Amino acid sequence: MTIGVLLMAYGGPNNLDEVEPYLLDVRGFRPTSPEIIHDVRERYREIGGRSPILERTQAQAAALQTALNAASPGEFKTFVGMRHWRPYIKDALVAMAGQGCLRAVTLAMAPHYSLLSIGAYNKKLDDASAPIVFARIDRWGLLYGYLEALAGRVDEALQRFPADERADVQIIFTAHSLPQRIREWNDPYPDELAATGTALMQRLGEHPYHFAYQSAAISPDPWLGPDAGQIIAELAAQGKKNVLIVPVGFVCEHVEILYDVDVVFKRQAESLGLRLERIEMLNTAPQMIDGLAALVRARAIDAGWL
Repeated sequence: MTIGVLLMAYGGPNNLDEVEPYLLDVRGFRPTSPEIIHDVRERYREIGGRSPILERTQAQAAALQTALNAASPGEFKTFVGMRHWRPYIKDALVAMAGQGCLRAVTLAMAPHYSLLSIGAYNKKLDDASAPIVFARIDRWGLLYGYLEALAGRVDEALQRFPADERADVQIIFTAHSLPQRIREWNDPYPDELAATGTALMQRLGEHPYHFAYQSAAISPDPWLGPDAGQIIAELAAQGKKNVLIVPVGFVCEHVEILYDVDVVFKRQAESLGLRLERIEMLNTAPQMIDGLAALVRARAIDAGWL
């Protein structure tokens, strides 16, 4: 029997008309002010009027299926489900069951565990009540292929800076911020991010680096910090000239990269006299895909399916 593999991602609107219903889904169908809807719609307008997250995740799923079936064709079949937009996770599970895949390895395309992130994906799986047995992968922030691919992207990006300035390029690792209350639950998210940063620096060697959060939601509640914008301002005040953003918490382009980094942080840096670059996103980087394929296969073996 073919083993299903469900890749899950956050989701995003495919056009500007979908922004409002997408936001309603994200906010649990709580009322959303016209001002917030307008602001978010303008962000998407500035990055081309849509999110590319679906096709990026579909490309990752296709690459992963190829890697998984390289030695034994037809052993695995990948599916894509989104947490907050179409195709929803529940729809992907219906498709999976309809094709006879009643055992599935599940994998969120977010490397670090939090109850508010990976935990929320798992709840969607549970709520779907699908006739499928799951073997879940909840974290992969120390996966060898992911770390090697990231280190390679950093090395490539550093080459864009003048050779005599590279040693002082300030690397900022970033990840999506979450409400600060997760610390009250001993949520592992901050520690897992720190472990990824440490493992990356072991590969990169001596280099000035910082860790920051980004993309905190519009909310009266405090969110994890420091924010990357704060770090950029501090580096400018210290007379630094070059910054490289390395979004370790993200593996493809979406609004948090294309707008928050490429527009907001870039404009901030330019206004402060800084040169800001970011790494090329991992997307279907072969090292990461091969690492994920090995991880999926190992999880299927642990479940007794291979």
